[in-house]
Amino acid sequence: MFHNMPARDVVSSTAMIFGHLKHGQVYEALDLFQLLQQEGLQLDHVTFVGVLNACASVGALVEGRRAHEQIIQRGWESDVFVGNSLVDMYAKCASMDDAWRVFNKMPSCSPVSWSVMILGLVKCGQGQKALELY
Repeated sequence: MFHNMPARDVVSSTAMIFGHLKHGQVYEALDLFQLLQQEGLQLDHVTFVGVLNACASVGALVEGRRAHEQIIQRGWESDVFVGNSLVDMYAKCASMDDAWRVFNKMPSCSPVSWSVMILGLVKCGQGQKALELY
């Protein structure tokens, strides 16, 4: 149905990306994201949260960095949900320097922000730093 819609919008497109993610179709979500960008659809920060989650789940660091560049251009990096997703993506892609950079730039951190950073440190074998951050 989605591909036959006469006009797609950000809501239906974001719903499709998250639907793919929910069903383990990560590459389909990333492919759809690229297609929507090629079509020139104006996506929002929620769409990018889904894309970052997709990148995190398969370790797609290059694609995650591309999404991060677009997030910066749109001024969404200070959004706590986007920031948490960026930290999570970088940590799951074992790029802890990038995760730290984003974490330290966040204007405010929620308990989720701290948890994501701590779990990322543990995942990357930096248990002592995780304990210190805790």
